[in-house]
Amino acid sequence: MAGFLDVLGGRRVDPPPVWLMRQAGRYLPEYRASRQEAGSFLDLVYNPAFAQEVTLQPIRRFGFDAAILFSDILVVAHALGQDLWFAEGEGPQMAPALETADLAALTPDFARLNPVYETVRLLRASLPADVPLIGFAGSPWTVATYMIHGRGSRDHAAARLMAYREPARMNAILEAIVGCTVHYLDRQIAAGAQVLQLFDSWSGVLAPPCSRAWSFNRPARSCGR
Repeated sequence: MAGFLDVLGGRRVDPPPVWLMRQAGRYLPEYRASRQEAGSFLDLVYNPAFAQEVTLQPIRRFGFDAAILFSDILVVAHALGQDLWFAEGEGPQMAPALETADLAALTPDFARLNPVYETVRLLRASLPADVPLIGFAGSPWTVATYMIHGRGSRDHAAARLMAYREPARMNAILEAIVGCTVHYLDRQIAAGAQVLQLFDSWSGVLAPPCSRAWSFNRPARSCGR
């Protein structure tokens, strides 16, 4: 554990610790067996026993120096009140899409996140003492792109247009995501996560001034208009 945490603190360790951003996944036959047994991707995410098992599988097989919580960045959108499901061959689907619906149409249910905290507690109790646990969430801009489109997108046009044309509305969506995400990560720490990671997969679709405005600054400032 010390080596991994030392590296994150800026210190050199020899040999360096090894971990992967996506340690658990479809490349492992034991993952595919767990996925089939769970029945659906969300059942895998929201069942603490399954999520614990999937997180531990690459640690058992490869002996990585850190474990990464098995979950999904869109559980925050689910907690904020969007319906969420994963269509076979199509990825995440969400309703209502915020391109046309307002936040007021959503009914938050933060209890949806409770199984994730239980997974973290189970993992911290079952991981070797020298293997730290990484928790994570999606960065607000990236989560917002899915919430606005109602699914994945190649160009994220609806989210980018909203940022330009309706900045107040975009800010309201981002602030709701920020509030939920801060609570979510705080609870992960309380449950036993020792490191947190934010995934901002889609900040690259924004020009640099807009990336600073919508991905890094809260609340957002103008991105050049």
